[in-house]
Amino acid sequence: MNKTIAVTGAAGYIGSILVGRLLDAGYRVKALDRFYFGSDTLGRYANHPGLELKTIDIRDVTPRDLEGCWGVIDLAALSNDPSAELDPALTWEINEKGRIDLARCARSAGVERYVFSGSCSVYGAGGRAELSEDCALRPLTAYARAAANAEEAIRGMNRPGFATVALRNATVFGLSPRMRFDLVVNVMTLSAFENGRIVVTGGGKQRRPLVHVQDAARAFICALEGCDRGIGGDVFNIGLSNFRMVELSEVVREAIPTPVQVQFAPGGSDKRDYSVKFDKARDVLGFSAAVGVPEGVAEIHHALLANQVERGLVTKTVAWYSHIIQMQRMWSFGLVARSLAPTPAEPEPGLAARQVAISAAVARERPRAGAIGTLAALIGIVFGVEADYSDEYLGLAERIPRLAGAFEATLAGVI
Repeated sequence: MNKTIAVTGAAGYIGSILVGRLLDAGYRVKALDRFYFGSDTLGRYANHPGLELKTIDIRDVTPRDLEGCWGVIDLAALSNDPSAELDPALTWEINEKGRIDLARCARSAGVERYVFSGSCSVYGAGGRAELSEDCALRPLTAYARAAANAEEAIRGMNRPGFATVALRNATVFGLSPRMRFDLVVNVMTLSAFENGRIVVTGGGKQRRPLVHVQDAARAFICALEGCDRGIGGDVFNIGLSNFRMVELSEVVREAIPTPVQVQFAPGGSDKRDYSVKFDKARDVLGFSAAVGVPEGVAEIHHALLANQVERGLVTKTVAWYSHIIQMQRMWSFGLVARSLAPTPAEPEPGLAARQVAISAAVARERPRAGAIGTLAALIGIVFGVEADYSDEYLGLAERIPRLAGAFEATLAGVI
């Protein structure tokens, strides 16, 4: 086929599956990602001749980065309501402005087809009726507002030679190389596996549409190829079915082969409540979701039993973003502190050697000790607790530039 598709957010939860499906379908893929969650999610395609990896922030993409691409599938965003609320200004910068700018770059680069990954969360408090694509949007969160605004702008760019299509994805579930245990089905399954119970909060009556991650990836290809049928400027709800949270907890419980309790926890009522229709995707795109919730639960549970899936900090999006933000702030502190510290024209050889040794040691320890161990090592440097590295006590003014060096060595593998 030899057509090249640029995929932003290519190493993410959906992207790491979509890239494989595109390669299998004969497309060439330019995978654009900041790789905040690592690049190993695409590791099984590392030697594929049709795959090109580019580490880049969506905000830094230029038309040159998209030259030669026939299509773009844009998945890049802070990926859910809680993570978007960490920094609403950053959410606007990436999820709205960044994605609109990306579409403009694609148009300037001569890209012919553009598929935008939106969300059913734009319906917000949707009322009792099932919602079709022409129903009013009521976004309640920074994430949903950014998705709604970017979708409107990008659909408005549709023109002959540049077909734009938007997909409003239901809440995704299922097994992925970039696993997420902050999505409702997945987190229920993990809780059942680890604790033998599922905890339902928010009252349990709120409704959500769901779709398996494999089906979501397939929908993007349907939209990409469906532009031949004149769907430019259109939008489609993508999902399997709608569930109340209390009903969903029972479905997950029954799919687990061991006894599981369902518990209800007090908490504020979740105002997001919507039920969505998927007829248009079936009738126009020819797309229907195929993988049910029990099958998704079973595959995750099997992978957990076999210890084949990551379930640490990196699988919880909000926690991982918070970790990155904290490390970035520490990194900025290190740079500022280094610029303010006295810098001898000729550093004492012994001190310089120890600085290099400490930086290297912290970098070596980071993969083994994890974030907590790394922070402990850095705090030790600040306060002079360095028994493993130096027998001498150094003043704070001398330790600050060494701290900055350690941050550089450490964060090179984190950010």
